[in-house]
Amino acid sequence: MTKEQLRQMIGETVEEKLIELLGDPDEGLAVRRALRARLLRQRRKVASGERGESLDDVARKLGLQ
Repeated sequence: MTKEQLRQMIGETVEEKLIELLGDPDEGLAVRRALRARLLRQRRKVASGERGESLDDVARKLGLQ
């Protein structure tokens, strides 16, 4: 397992645990068509292996690191 794969696995595990403990704050809210379409496109891209920018890169660009 690579360092990046381990980082991704830990991130997913933490996210799952937080949702389990805190619940989904958006549960029951309506989703607009445009947002739903965007989320479905994003899901397809991720499923095909495409990834966005890392959190570290975004934080650096915003001057948070």
